[in-house]
Formats: sequence, C-alpha cells, structure tokens
Amino acid sequence: MKLQQLSVFREVMATGSVSQAARRLGRTQPAISLSLRELEASLGITLFEREGRRLIPVPEAYYLLAEADEVLDRLSTVSRTMKSLGDAASGNLKVAAMPGPSSYLFPGYISRVLGDFRDIKLTLTMRSSQQILELVATQSIDFGFADLDFQLEKRKGLLTAETFSARCFCALPQAHPLAQKAALSWEDLHDQPMGGLHSAHWLQKRIHMAFQGHGARYNQIIESQFFIPLLQFVSQGQCCAIVDPMTVASEQQSRLNGDALVFRPLAQDLRYDCAIFVPRLRPMSQLARRVKDGWKAEVLRLMTVLGADPMTDIYSNE
Repeated sequence: MKLQQLSVFREVMATGSVSQAARRLGRTQPAISLSLRELEASLGITLFEREGRRLIPVPEAYYLLAEADEVLDRLSTVSRTMKSLGDAASGNLKVAAMPGPSSYLFPGYISRVLGDFRDIKLTLTMRSSQQILELVATQSIDFGFADLDFQLEKRKGLLTAETFSARCFCALPQAHPLAQKAALSWEDLHDQPMGGLHSAHWLQKRIHMAFQGHGARYNQIIESQFFIPLLQFVSQGQCCAIVDPMTVASEQQSRLNGDALVFRPLAQDLRYDCAIFVPRLRPMSQLARRVKDGWKAEVLRLMTVLGADPMTDIYSNE
C-alpha cells in the first residue's frame, strides 16, 4: 500500500467517480483505475462493487477512508511543519542578552523579525555576561549576546564568538559646559563627577587606565552594575559617564531621558568589545540562524550610524 494509492482512493471516495477524481488529481482515468486495482491487490480485499461505470464502496472502504484521512492529513501537517521550519517560520528559539541590550534593543529587534509568525515559541533571558557564557558553553541556548570575555580558553571547543569592537562615548547632562565640545579628551574629564561600572569590570579597568595614562583624575561618585541606570543620574546633572555604543543606541531609540542628556565621542579612542556567542555542539535551526545573522547586521548598523567605527571578527576556540 502506497501513499499515492491512498490519495487516489480518498479522492474517488470524495467524488464518487473515477473521471472526477482524475480531473481533480490531474491524472488520466486509466491511471486512477490502475491505482485502485493495485490498492485492492495489496490489501487483498475488494473496496468497490462495480456496476457499469459506477463504483459502490463496500463497508470496508469506509473504514479505510477514515484511516486514510488520518494518515494523509498527518502527512500534510508534517510536510507543512517541516517547510515552515525550513523557512524559519516556526520552531523554538532560546536566546539571552546582557542587561543593557535586553531591556530595549534586543527584544525590539526580535519582535520585528518574528513579526506575525504565530508558530514560534521564544524564550528571551536577561543574564550577566558571565552567565550568558555559561549558558552557551553548556549548549543551553541558541545564542547569546554579551560583553566579550577574553578568558575564553576555559571554554575551549564549546563556543564560537562573533565579535564586535567599537568606540565608547561620554554621556553628559545637556546643560554641561563640556556638551558644547564636539569631542572630549580625558583631560576635559579630569576630576569631573563620574558614574561608572564596578571596579572589577574589564571596561571600567580600561577607563581607569585611560585617565591615568593621560594624567587625569577619575572621580567616580556613582557605581552601577550596568550602564542604563547611570543615564538617570546623568540626565539629572549629577555626573557624566563613559558608556558603550549599545547604551547610546538604546537611549537614542527609547528616549527615556528625553533631551536631558547628550553623547559626545572621545578624542582618544577607547574600544568596547562584545560578541554574539554561539554553542559549537548545538546545531543551529534555520530560525536561530536567521535571527542571529539579522542581529549581527543590526548591531553593525547601530554602531555605524553612531560613528563608532565598528570592527568584527570571528573567534573559534577549537
């Protein structure tokens, strides 16, 4: 018994005629008749009584019809599902992002990409960069977006990093005198009240070194776990802050602080590094690949629009 024979049988049962079934299936009448005979031969029973040109189904034919409907409908569902998966229009997607991008940019991007697809189940998690690396290394998510950890050797063979490097900016209160300048030097920021990340963060260490290297004093009065909350203090005129380009893009799109703050480039380049981390032992679905590749393009676009001079690379610690 073949699926093609079941399909012919169901059409004959639906139309009650070999000729009508042939027209609907786009086949010849002899081909339809042959399929019916082969089906009966394979089952060892007669499915129709033939009275002239009429086919009268026997009781067993109605039982077979119910079974054929279930088989063919299930096959059709599987076919549609697999096509949908291949078109990245359905499936499960598990992703994670660090606190800054996960609050606005990342979910905004994913919601646009997924659009009206109703057959996609999304799990979006906000975690620290270190936690995201662990999720990727344990093959628990499709991909993650996080700060670039330069100590990736301990995760040898477990992940690939599609890296970004871009210029940082300085956030200032809109009324601050330094806001009149096109670009700021470390000397300009000497002894200015500053907000920043905790002292152990790798970017904060770079900021300290940059101030020291130019003979300027870094006067940090506010410490935060990530950049977005610092902008509230900047907008209130309480401090300035060196921030990454994704924070700038997030603020410019969300405008949570209105016109109360501005961003200026740094005269001396300070680079911020982040990456899309992909598990090496978890094959990517078409859906995950489409979303991941699109996010990479979106990050590059955002950084380019800001004039952050983005550079990309791929790190694979095999």
